[in-house]
Amino acid sequence: MKRERLDETQISGAFGTIANHDEGARRGLRARVLTLLAIIGPGLIVMIGDNDAGGVSTYAQAGQNFGYSLLWTLPLLIPVLVVNQEMVARLGVVTGIGHGRLIRERIGRRWGNVAISSILVLNFLIIITEFIGVSLSMRYFGVSPYLSVPVAVVALFAVTATGSFRRWERFMMLFVAVNLLVIPLVLRAHVSSGSISHGLSHVAMRGGISSAGVLLIISIIGTTVAPWQLFFQESNIVDKRITPRWLNYERVDTIIGSFIVVTVATVLTAVTAAGLSSHGGTNAFTSSLDVARGLQRFVGHGTGDFFAIVLLNASIIGAAVVTLASSYAVGDLSGRASKGLNVPLREAKGFYGLFAGLLAVAGVVTLLPGAPLGIITLAVQALCGLMLPTTTIFVLLLANDREALGPWVNPKWLNVVAVIIVVVLVVLSVVLMVSTLFSSVNVVALLTWLGAIAGVGLVVGLPIGLRRSAPPVVYDGDRLDWRMPRLALLETPKPSRARRVLLMANGIYLATAGILLVVRVVQLATS
Repeated sequence: MKRERLDETQISGAFGTIANHDEGARRGLRARVLTLLAIIGPGLIVMIGDNDAGGVSTYAQAGQNFGYSLLWTLPLLIPVLVVNQEMVARLGVVTGIGHGRLIRERIGRRWGNVAISSILVLNFLIIITEFIGVSLSMRYFGVSPYLSVPVAVVALFAVTATGSFRRWERFMMLFVAVNLLVIPLVLRAHVSSGSISHGLSHVAMRGGISSAGVLLIISIIGTTVAPWQLFFQESNIVDKRITPRWLNYERVDTIIGSFIVVTVATVLTAVTAAGLSSHGGTNAFTSSLDVARGLQRFVGHGTGDFFAIVLLNASIIGAAVVTLASSYAVGDLSGRASKGLNVPLREAKGFYGLFAGLLAVAGVVTLLPGAPLGIITLAVQALCGLMLPTTTIFVLLLANDREALGPWVNPKWLNVVAVIIVVVLVVLSVVLMVSTLFSSVNVVALLTWLGAIAGVGLVVGLPIGLRRSAPPVVYDGDRLDWRMPRLALLETPKPSRARRVLLMANGIYLATAGILLVVRVVQLATS
């Protein structure tokens, strides 16, 4: 019995365990590395999971259509990823509750319900696109989708329903390791290191600035910074039982994941640039399946095989983490903590039942003859653009909640960086959504106008915000021991005028964009 009680609070990761009574004192490099190995997981998995079927497709399109010329966009994503995900990691370790539930309790139940319901719809559509990736990758090897998709559904459920967070994380680490196949992919494609260096360091666009190129840049950012990541990492940290004492290790986990995801994206873009960009123009891309076939035809040496395997792996890990994020979100919607991955199937039938149901329904939709897969893909892109401004604004509000985070609230300098990143993401997301709904819009002009308006807003608003910002929270004890009190004991956040205006504008934006998206989908479905 004593061992079971200890297991309820200890951290059991893929590569190590930290006892519940461990106070965190670490001396020497070896001890710190072993601790990092025990903590590593949520940040790495959420980043690798974001290089899913949609990500692989977007990077391949960038390389095939624009060669090496868009590589410079990828390193810029690292600070965006680190800042956003560090805030949700801090929220997870300090509050000990899921992201959706925190929104409901600290921003408002209505907003929490809207955020969770929207993320569930988006995640379901994303899972369908992951199974499209499974189907395309296996079709390359001559396997029917009617075999590959059901096998993927069963395998994903079996991996998740083990009743052990550690076993699940170890399975995920195997999928993470498959990304090492990009190494032989690069070698076989004879990628030029000089061309990569030039593409990373020179801002350019093949064929000159165009709406298609700008839209693809925004898609690269959109596929790398996704709304579901915020929900997944915070809840996964809670599920793993990481506390503030280990936050710095989780930050390293997130940073490592950010560098890996950008490195893999760079490699995939460079491989398709080396193998395919000389065989077509800026509209050559059709699908990931054709990319694999093109690499095999023009490069050979099994390059197409490696690319198809990377696509399959990306689709599986993407489906796994997005489906799990949805299960976490449903637990947040109910107002109760999710059962989590440490509970056996017989004791968490609702949690695993929902997981299985999402996989099964998404798999069935993928296999339906005449299913509107193109409309689904468009809806995913538009919904990501619609939701990203809202989700990032919520993260920023929560990261400054003094009642919930106490001494862990954002410092002023981080708020400045975060606000700039949020404004940039809002502008890009609005452009992506508008261009998706209205294909005839001049993307370059729209981006220029919105960018100018946002720039003026930052120049005027940031100094005012800094002057009005509250002083840092003073805490006399050890900050590592501070955790959020029970939600029932917290005071309701004061509804300041700026907060009310921000949430009202957010609501108008969501309602307008949502209506336009529904109209556009209906138009496409009936045309």
